[in-house]
Amino acid sequence: MKLLTEKPKLNSKNKNFKKSLFAPKIRTMFLVGFVMCLSNFSIAQMKVGKWDMFELSLRGPSDGNPFKEIELTATFAKGAEKITCNGFYDGNGVYKIRFMPKSEGDWSYITISNQEMLNNKKGEFTCIKPSRENHGQVKVADVRHFSYEDGTPYLPFGTTCYAWTHQPQELQDQTVKTLSETSFNKIRMCVFPKHYTFNQGNPDYYPFEGDNRENFNFSKFNIDYWRNLEKRIIQMQDLGIEVDLILFHPYDYDKWDFNKLDLETSTFYLKYLTARLSAFRNIWWSMANEFHLLEKSDKEWEALAKIVMDNDNYDHLISNHNHPRVEFDWSKPWVTHVSIQNPDMRYVAGLAEKYNKPIINDECEYEGDLNTPWGSISPEELINRYWIGIVNGIYTTHGETYMDENDIIWWAKGGELKGSSAKRIAFLKEILEQAPSQRPDKIKPKGWWDKIASGSFDDQILIYFADHQPVFWEFNFPEGNQYSIDIINPWEMKISPIKGVFKGKCKVNLPAKPYLALRIKKN
Repeated sequence: MKLLTEKPKLNSKNKNFKKSLFAPKIRTMFLVGFVMCLSNFSIAQMKVGKWDMFELSLRGPSDGNPFKEIELTATFAKGAEKITCNGFYDGNGVYKIRFMPKSEGDWSYITISNQEMLNNKKGEFTCIKPSRENHGQVKVADVRHFSYEDGTPYLPFGTTCYAWTHQPQELQDQTVKTLSETSFNKIRMCVFPKHYTFNQGNPDYYPFEGDNRENFNFSKFNIDYWRNLEKRIIQMQDLGIEVDLILFHPYDYDKWDFNKLDLETSTFYLKYLTARLSAFRNIWWSMANEFHLLEKSDKEWEALAKIVMDNDNYDHLISNHNHPRVEFDWSKPWVTHVSIQNPDMRYVAGLAEKYNKPIINDECEYEGDLNTPWGSISPEELINRYWIGIVNGIYTTHGETYMDENDIIWWAKGGELKGSSAKRIAFLKEILEQAPSQRPDKIKPKGWWDKIASGSFDDQILIYFADHQPVFWEFNFPEGNQYSIDIINPWEMKISPIKGVFKGKCKVNLPAKPYLALRIKKN
């Protein structure tokens, strides 16, 4: 992230001048003067990587209500390309505008504001090649899959950690450390705190000013909250993790009333959120978790989604998550992918044909031991559902809900993982990444393969038998091609090559055990 507030270099060659300038009293006077004129100062030809963030910081008034009363935008231009971004108030008289350049070259900008101190500020910077780790935003690719903007395939292997950024800082830090040691590359998390089973404490601060339902000021934001959220989003970006940010949820239950925001307040909130966060490349928008429990009409969801999209210059991925009994209409043009909750993996797989969009089962139930159906499946069953999803061309999200004497449960608060599915999910992810296409593209050969197989004869095929246990399997490979075959044990994380080279019509003997897979690779 590049800031406009970088200190300018002194051009004087007079050593006495330099020495006297940085004497304590004179240095203080200089710095005060520098801050006062900062909004009129620009650094030409700053360098910002493609898909990184350029941040313009300006001084302005702090009296009244700057969140409501000050209007600020900046138009960024490169040749015929022009993009206008909304600014936002960041507290203490500081206003910011963030921009994510998507094309290399020289950019200029000019601000427009109803406040003279912020109006008509101009500057330039140069967008250079992205770093090796920066592949851009994740976008839909090949209809049902994803890739980064530079074409690198992206396989969403995510986890759920709803309220981790509302916990004490030490616990948040532990969550980041845990994530750094996993293969997860996506996390589902909430903007608003949760008041729900095993998660009934109060956070240190809230998105709005105030600390309880009686004194919340829904016309002002709590800057400390937003700065902490940004800190964690940046940490996720550094770990290569996409943030699937849940904008609304129903788990309030007369605690704070964040689930009851009217349209005017929701609009105010969404415009501020998108101004602050949309220039982060690793953001996805999830309009809600279990949307129908919020009791908003379809018209209201359309209006809220339009606000997000109208104020997001970068077309981040966006969806709406369902309650198991009520599905959202994911055929809507603005929905980029299906974010579903359903334990029946084969039913979910059937939605691929219906919606012709990427499918992510963001809650297939959680590995854990809670006294609920959704929070008590075994790790073996979670891995089974992952594999069923993959061979049917859909993706699945991890979750963990093991009891804890301090109620520190991963699904809600983060901390440390206790289960045994995460490393086996990493094993599956590695298998897919080793395939040339790196995608679980569904095939439909004759017979029951269409339910258990994924891939291509020109690439790699995965066959997952789930609870079936055949003693042999027959193939009819395309003429002229040769293949190698491995037996995979997803739970033991073992890959056992079958001796020989296979072509044409052939048969392989199998161990007659359930929950095994075959990997067929073209030689």
